Amino acid sequence: MIGCEFMWKLGGEDLQGYFPVRSECQADVPRTRFKSRAGKTLSARRWHAAFTEDGHLDMERVLRRIQRGGIHPSIKGEVWEFLLGGYDPDSTFDERTKLRNHRREQYYAWKEECQKMVPLVGSGKFVTMAIIAEDGQPLEESSVENQEWLVKTSVTDKRVLQWMLVLSQIGLDVIRTDRYLCFYESESNQARLWDVLAIYTWLNPDIGYVQGMNDICSPMIILLEDEADAFWCFERAMRRLRENFRTTETSMGVQTQLGMLSQVIQTVDPRLHQHLEDLDGGEYLFAIRMLMVLFRREFSFLDALYLWETVVSDDVGYGVQSKQLCII
Repeated sequence: MIGCEFMWKLGGEDLQGYFPVRSECQADVPRTRFKSRAGKTLSARRWHAAFTEDGHLDMERVLRRIQRGGIHPSIKGEVWEFLLGGYDPDSTFDERTKLRNHRREQYYAWKEECQKMVPLVGSGKFVTMAIIAEDGQPLEESSVENQEWLVKTSVTDKRVLQWMLVLSQIGLDVIRTDRYLCFYESESNQARLWDVLAIYTWLNPDIGYVQGMNDICSPMIILLEDEADAFWCFERAMRRLRENFRTTETSMGVQTQLGMLSQVIQTVDPRLHQHLEDLDGGEYLFAIRMLMVLFRREFSFLDALYLWETVVSDDVGYGVQSKQLCII
């Protein structure tokens, strides 16, 4: 792939080769520090050895290995499905196959439902401009240049209208997501991310779409080949993170975490806390993005995933602990 020659070599293995970076983006990407360590990192061999003959997984053994050295890039996707609670470690291979097939059927049924409203869903294309006016009336085609598709009739259903209105914002965020990775040089891969976010938004009107969800969803799209599997992994992640994105007129989703971060810094480094207070930064609002998207934009792709998996594996319920992230 053109522009993908640049890779880092760490610990004798070309780990960045699993997620190649566009050569022109080299200067803008944080240096990856994660290294695959023999005897500590969960390797493909150790992962497969953790299953019994019929498919039961020794989860405690796997978690201990992840806590010691993370997950090797070659198996991150399949391990994350278990880490996020998508599959019961006590289930068998046959039981998981049936569940996977059922979930895929369900996802593609939802996708077909969305496609009937907006044909671009599942087409390999996506929108970055409005497809309908805020009052539900069709836009004049002459007023929107280079638009792939526009709503042709009035939309009166409030839920449908709200969903259609946010699709362009999802598209704008998609083209900004991990754009330094060669993976997203492909418009079809960007469209897969847009599809998953659009369908999740349709199914969850109570929270809808909020900027930052794209950063949580992107790794799932990259790690899991089947779009339905990526959706369900994202859905599992959002069960634990959705409150981060819930904002009202009086509060923000990460407000509790900001307060926790303030307490941690005040305890660990009182002078830094006082300095931030003097700069009128004592409310730690500068950390909103870090906590909302779990440091996705502060670290390289590999390092962010390493952070996620070690924190999640350290929690008995397989959920991300705000206090742990604050301390990190």
